[in-house]
Parts: sequence; C-alpha cells; structure tokens
Amino acid sequence: ASPTSTSTKPTTAAILAWTCPPDPVIASAWSLSSAGVGQRLNVVGTSGVGKTTLARRLSRRLALPHVELDALYWGPNWTEPTPEVFRRRVGAALDRPRWVVDGNYSVVRDIIWGRADTIVWLDYGLPLILWRVTWRTVRRAARREVLWQGNREAWGRFFSRDSMVVWVLRTYRRRRRQYRALFADPAHAHLRKVRLRGPRETETWLAALPRRARDEETDA
Repeated sequence: ASPTSTSTKPTTAAILAWTCPPDPVIASAWSLSSAGVGQRLNVVGTSGVGKTTLARRLSRRLALPHVELDALYWGPNWTEPTPEVFRRRVGAALDRPRWVVDGNYSVVRDIIWGRADTIVWLDYGLPLILWRVTWRTVRRAARREVLWQGNREAWGRFFSRDSMVVWVLRTYRRRRRQYRALFADPAHAHLRKVRLRGPRETETWLAALPRRARDEETDA
C-alpha cells in the first residue's frame, strides 16, 4: 500500500522505504535517523552528479566546514600534484573535528574514510548525470568561470577525449560497482552509509536533517 493510505502522516523513513526499498547490502542508509548524521561526512558519486553542490548545502545546514578535493588537487594550468603532496594537503585540511568533504579520489580514500563517520553516496541515473555534466561544462565554458587556482574549462576540451561527458560514460558503471563493494566491505562497517538514488530522495533526506547553529561549531 502507499505510505499515504493511512490517516496519519507518514514519516520520512516510511516514504523512503516505500519509494525505494532497502538494499540488503546498504540497509543502514534507510534505517539512519536524521539525528544520527555525524560530524565528518564524505559525499561521493560519479563525476557531475552534484557532490559539491550537496556538500555545500550540508555545510550550511549542519554548520560544517566544507572541503572540496578538486580544490586541493588541481594546480594552475591544470597541473596535478604527486600522490604524496595530495595526501599531505588532504590530511592537513581534515585535521579538525568536523567537516564535510566531497570527492572520489581513491589515493586519499583511506585518509578520508579513516576519519569520517558518514558516507553519502549520490547514486543517480546515467541520463540525469549526462545532462548535468553537459550543462555544467557548457555553462562554465560560455561564462569563462574561474575554477580552482584560476583554471577555466575550454570549449576544445568539451569535444575531446578528455571531455567530462566521455569520462562519465567510461566510469559510471565501474563507479557504481566500486561503491557497492565498498559499502559492503566489513572494513567499513564503522561508517554510517547513506545511498541516495535521485534528487527527490536527496531533498527528502536533506530536509529531515536538523539544522545546527554556527555558534555550535568547534573546529579548533
């Protein structure tokens, strides 16, 4: 039966359980109460799915410092750091009691997940992600938006093999398999796991989170 078939107003958990039944591998995503969201969150998912946007919203709602991995990774003119340098940057950025970080870089996953208490996986459908990453790339190139360290997206990159659209097509299924395996790995049993399968589900989950005041923040 529909969760709205009873006379009482359904809970958020009931709505989610009805709209998307629990995955036996990731059941904790649906049993997680809003009060159970932690202090150190990692938002993950395929490129272009909206990780940074959600991380910023979580930062504002939960009064958590926001760390963007892309900003720590990319240097001027799209230069890339060595793994050692990148790991030092990430370790220093997360050397505080509370944060929300977005990104998938496997070279620093052990650092992030070793300190995190909650992983939020945006597991959206491929058509939506392709639309989002295409629109984002066009918008950035057309507006000459300044990204990390003064970098900008160029039109030529959109039509090349380095295009984000091509990257998403190459990695989407592999990324989904990877996170299913990671969520099921007993080594990560200590982590709260939230798997969100569409924007509507994300909005419902986000709306259920308690707001935290900025003066509660203790990041020293």
